[in-house]
Amino acid sequence: MKTFMFISFIFLAHISLMAQKTFFPPKTPVQAVTDTMHGMLITDEYRWLENKADPAVVGWTRAQHDYGNAYLEANQKKHDGLREDIAAFIDRDYESPVNKEGKRLFQTVKKKGDKQSKIYTILDEKKILIWDPVKLDTSGNTSVSGTAYTYDGERAAVSVQKSGAEITTTYIIDTRTGKVLFAPLENTFGYQWTKDQQHAYYTIRSKEDIDKQQPLKTYWWKVGDPQEKAQFVGTTADAKNSYYTYDSRYSDVSFSGESDFYSNSCYIRKTGTFDKGQLIYESKKSSVYPDAIGDKLYIFTNDNAPNYKLLVADKNNPESKNWKVLIPESKTVMQAYAVTKKNIIIQDKIDIQSRLTLFDLNGKRIKQIELPETGNVSGMGYDREEDSVYVYLNTFTSETKVFVASPSNFKWRLYYKRDEILDMSNIIGEIKFYTSKDNTRVPVFVVHRKDMKLDGNNPVLLTAYGGFNYGIQPDYFGFYTSFLNKGGIVVEAGIRGGDEYGETWHENGMLANKQNCFDDFNSCAEWLIKEKYTSPSKIAAMGGSNGGLLMGAIATQRPDLYKAIVCMVPLLDMLRYEKFLIARYWIPEYGTAENEADFRWLLQYSPYQNIRRGINVPAMLVTAGENDSRVDPIHAKKFVAALQNNPGQLNPVILHMDYNSGHGSGQATSQRIDNWVFVYEFIMNQLGM
Repeated sequence: MKTFMFISFIFLAHISLMAQKTFFPPKTPVQAVTDTMHGMLITDEYRWLENKADPAVVGWTRAQHDYGNAYLEANQKKHDGLREDIAAFIDRDYESPVNKEGKRLFQTVKKKGDKQSKIYTILDEKKILIWDPVKLDTSGNTSVSGTAYTYDGERAAVSVQKSGAEITTTYIIDTRTGKVLFAPLENTFGYQWTKDQQHAYYTIRSKEDIDKQQPLKTYWWKVGDPQEKAQFVGTTADAKNSYYTYDSRYSDVSFSGESDFYSNSCYIRKTGTFDKGQLIYESKKSSVYPDAIGDKLYIFTNDNAPNYKLLVADKNNPESKNWKVLIPESKTVMQAYAVTKKNIIIQDKIDIQSRLTLFDLNGKRIKQIELPETGNVSGMGYDREEDSVYVYLNTFTSETKVFVASPSNFKWRLYYKRDEILDMSNIIGEIKFYTSKDNTRVPVFVVHRKDMKLDGNNPVLLTAYGGFNYGIQPDYFGFYTSFLNKGGIVVEAGIRGGDEYGETWHENGMLANKQNCFDDFNSCAEWLIKEKYTSPSKIAAMGGSNGGLLMGAIATQRPDLYKAIVCMVPLLDMLRYEKFLIARYWIPEYGTAENEADFRWLLQYSPYQNIRRGINVPAMLVTAGENDSRVDPIHAKKFVAALQNNPGQLNPVILHMDYNSGHGSGQATSQRIDNWVFVYEFIMNQLGM
C-alpha cells in the first residue's frame, strides 16, 4: 500500500510538468531477480510486475495508464474529422452475406449505433431476431465468439465471451424463435455438433485452466443433458498440445488425435464409437486433417510438400502408406480445395495473389477458372447440398463481393455486395517487392493517394505480422481512409514467418530463423526511404501480438529507422513467455529457453533482454488488455518499466491498458472507436500530420 501511495504522489506531481512537454512517468522500483540459465546469469529487474494481483502492481499499472493518457491529452492536438472517419467505418449498417444451413437462412446484422452484432433468421422473407448479446449484458462488453448450426439449421450453439477474455459460455437455441433450450454450457471452447446432430463435442477451457496452463479436456455431450454427464473423450499430456476430434458429414468415419500448432497424429474410427481407432498418420513436422466423402479420404497436407498437395485414399485402407497424390505440389502455394460432385476446385496463390483452378476427379487439370471480375480470391466455399460454389473477391479500394455459380458451368452471379460508403476514389493500392538484408525478395502492399509525390516527405504507417504461417493478402483498406486522405501511405510487408510462399517462407521466420522477420521489416523501412516515399522522421510502425514482438525487436535493434512505434498486446520477454497463460502452444514457433539451443537464439533478439543502456528508442505506445488470455500484459509492463528507467531514454514510452478487453476481440462498438482514435491520434501527432 505504501508503494501505491508513493506512486500516486509522483503521478500528481508530474501532471503539473506536462505543459513543458517533458515526459516524467511514475517511477518504477527495481527489484532484481537473478536466474542461472544454461551457465549464464540473467538478471530481471522487474520480475515483481509479473504478480498481477499484487496491490503494488495494480497501483503501478493504473498510475502508468493514467499518466500516459494525461500526458497525451496535454501534448497532442486533435485531428478534425478523425473520430468521424473511424466511426464511419466501424459504426455503420452492416448485413453479412446470407448463410444457408439446410433449408434455413441466417444473417448477422449490425445497425449503426448497435453495441454488438445480432443474429437473424429469415422466414417467409421476414427477418426475425434470434440472438442479441446485449440482452445478456447491456454494457455491450459481451459478444458472440462463435455460432454452430445443425445441418438442418433448426438449432444453433451460440458461444459468447465477456470483455474479450475468450472464456466462453455456449447457449443452445431454437433458431425459429431464439428460445434458449437448455441450461448454458460454461467454459466451452470449440463446440461442434456430431454427425447425428443429437450430440456435440466440446472442450473445457476455464480461467483456471489458462492460468495454471493445464491440458484441456474434450467431451462428448448428449444435447440437453446436465453438463456433468458429458463423457470424457480425450486430452494431452502437455498444455502445448491440443486434442481434436470430428465426424465426417458425408461418410461414416471420424478422426481424432493430438496436435501442436503445425504437426499432429491422426486416428480414424467408425462414427459413433469411442475407441482410439486406427493410427493412420503421425508427424512432428507436418499435419493432416482428412475429410471423407463416401468411401474416399481427401488429405490436404504439407508433408514433404511445403507448398501443399492434395492426396486421396480408400477409407478401408486408410494408412498413410496407401495415400496417393491426387493433385501434386507445384511452384504456387495451394491454399484450399473443394471436391464437388463432378470436379475439384483448387485455390492457390502466386506472388500473394489467389486464383481458382479446375481439375477433374482424377486430378487432371482442366483450366484456370475465369473470375467474375478482377480481384483477389480471399475465400472459396462449396455447398454440397445445393451444388454451388461461392467465391469471395477483394481489392484494396472496394468492399468484399461474393459471387455464386454452379461448378458445372461457372456462370457467376453476384450474391452479396456491401454498399460503398467511404470515398476511396483517389486511393490506389500496389503490390511491390523489395530486397531484404540477405537478398531475399519480399512482397509489400503500398496504398496511397493517387497524387502522392515521391519527395521523401510522406507520413508512412508500416505494419506487418510475420509469424504462425499467417501472411498478407490484398484486402480492403477502408479502415485507413482518414490516414490515407490526409496524405499518409499505408505499407503492409509480407515478411518471412507468414504463408506468402508456403511453409518454407514460414520456416525461414520461426525458431532459429526469427531474426529474418525483423531484418525483413527493417529492410522495408530502408527501401521506403531509398525510393523517396518517406524518411525516418516520417515512419510510424505498428504491430500486435506476434507483430508486437516485431515492434519490440525493431525498437531495440534499429531505433534510427522510426519516428514512432505502436506495440500492441506484445510478447517481449522471450526467455519467460511460455510460463504464462496459453503461451505453451507457441513453443513450436519460438522455442523455449528451457532448451539450451533455443535459449541462445531467444536471448539474441528478446526485446526485454536487449534494451541497450543509454540508447533512445522512438516514441512508443505500448498497449495491453487487462483480460488477455493469450499474451499476458506482464510483457508490456516490464518492457515499459525497463525503457522508462533506461538512462538516455528521452522519447516517451507510454503504457496504455484496455481494462475492458483482452487480446482485441469482442469489443463494444464505442470501445473500438475510442481505442482506434487514441492510437491514430498518437501516430498522426508523432508524424506531424
